[in-house]
Amino acid sequence: MTSWIGRTATEIAAAVREKRATPREVVAEHLDRIERLDGRVGAFRTVRAEKALAEADEVAGRGDLAELPLAGVPVAVKDNLAVRGESSRCGSAATPDTPAAEDHVTVARLRAAGAVVVGLTNVPELCVFGTTEGVHGTARNPWDPSRTAGGSSGGSAAAVAAGLVPIALGNDGMGSLRIPAANCGLVTIKPGRGVVPAGIGEGDWFGMSENGPLATTAEDARLMLSVLADSGAVAPHEPGMRRIAVSVRSPLFGVTISRPYAVAARDAAGILIKAGHQVRRADPPYPMSLSTTSLTHWTAGTAVDAKGLDPRLLTRRTRVHAAVGRRFVSSVRTSDSRDRLRRRMEPFFAEHDVLLTPALARRSPRSVAWHERGWLPNLLANTNYSPLTPPWNLTGWPAMSIPFGRLPSGAPTAVQLVARPGSEATLLDLAEQIEKLHPWQRTAPLD
Repeated sequence: MTSWIGRTATEIAAAVREKRATPREVVAEHLDRIERLDGRVGAFRTVRAEKALAEADEVAGRGDLAELPLAGVPVAVKDNLAVRGESSRCGSAATPDTPAAEDHVTVARLRAAGAVVVGLTNVPELCVFGTTEGVHGTARNPWDPSRTAGGSSGGSAAAVAAGLVPIALGNDGMGSLRIPAANCGLVTIKPGRGVVPAGIGEGDWFGMSENGPLATTAEDARLMLSVLADSGAVAPHEPGMRRIAVSVRSPLFGVTISRPYAVAARDAAGILIKAGHQVRRADPPYPMSLSTTSLTHWTAGTAVDAKGLDPRLLTRRTRVHAAVGRRFVSSVRTSDSRDRLRRRMEPFFAEHDVLLTPALARRSPRSVAWHERGWLPNLLANTNYSPLTPPWNLTGWPAMSIPFGRLPSGAPTAVQLVARPGSEATLLDLAEQIEKLHPWQRTAPLD
């Protein structure tokens, strides 16, 4: 019997369309793996086993099965997006346990494309932090369970890296796709504003949050993004030389990049030179005010999301984060700081097509009860390991994370690619070139 565990979404969908596999057998095999391994990984808040099998049978009976781009593909959904018939708890005891009447538009698009939602994945409370633990569960890095999977799409990333699903849906407000993807050895892309419908929380963190894919290959990331975007805007381009700037400088003053991540960026630059691109060392003109701009937007977004929730049911780190942010909500809404940042960056991206950086500054924090610790320790842990992702939420420009290299523990390292608006296809083209020339192991060796 053919096993579909560890196969890509592209391979599974092709097999289902060609009747070499049924949606039920594919979904059932992944559900068995979830039951066997998720106790060690902590990816899922809830698993929809019976409902998923019924939905798999519905996909099998569709008259358009042969045209479905994600035919029979099991998918996990981050627990801050509505899935019809399921509650969305957003990692908190303060949110209502009320089933959603309708799918979020991104979930609806995945289902229309033939995907089967097998469960909702763990997140930190209100998706605030870059580690995933809380009252609903703890998501660990399948490559190194002593470390957090990252956040806030930590459960979705852990599910894919463990081979529990081939692809997952997450979102990114200050790095929440790229951080866990980098920890867990996955490919992800945070699209630019307007490419994929957002509708995340109360106002998308002032327009900084974007929905996007988590996958094990650039091909799968492109496939899933094309479904989410409902357009051909991410189709492969004709290969051509790109002007690429490589920078290993932290955007935040006082935060340094550790050697494994700096080496990953430099080695990836070497791969791109071999691929025929023009690569040179150049640092973006990060402003000294970036740390303040990041903090005010980050905390203010949480303050908006926490409004109306019982503060007694929120963890201490979330309460303080929201309290800090409340004093900034009005100023963030009227501020031109993000426009000024974009204008500051535009000449750099006129000179360079793509920016290559490390994805993280250092390996992820230990998987401990961060939700029981104070706000300042959480703030410092997040800032010190992930200073490179927030600038591109503030600008609203596309950015992606790609596995590249290994830590001494064997867990993956990763690099980040950034480009101007409308360049999602270019980033995916480069990711595919890197993957071809420097392939990575796609799933963690849990068995």
